[in-house]
Amino acid sequence: MTLEQFPEYADEFGLIGVVPTSHGIRQPLDHDAPTGPAIGARLPDFTLPAASGRTISFHSDRDRSKAAVVFFRSAVW
Repeated sequence: MTLEQFPEYADEFGLIGVVPTSHGIRQPLDHDAPTGPAIGARLPDFTLPAASGRTISFHSDRDRSKAAVVFFRSAVW
C-alpha cells in the first residue's frame, strides 16, 4: 500500500493506516476529552496477568515503591 495508491488512508504525518483517516478511530481526541488520571493522582488497585502468567496486583506487589503507568491511544490496531 502506498500513499499514491490510497491517499485517503494517509494521515498528516504520512502514516498509512488500515482504515481511512475519516474513520472515527483515526480522528484526534477533542481537547477536553478525558485522557486518564492526573499526574500524581493515586490510581485504584488493579490486577493484570504478567508475561509469566502470574497475576500482579498494582498496589500489593509494588509495596511502597514508585511506579510509572503509561496510557496511550493507538491510531490503529
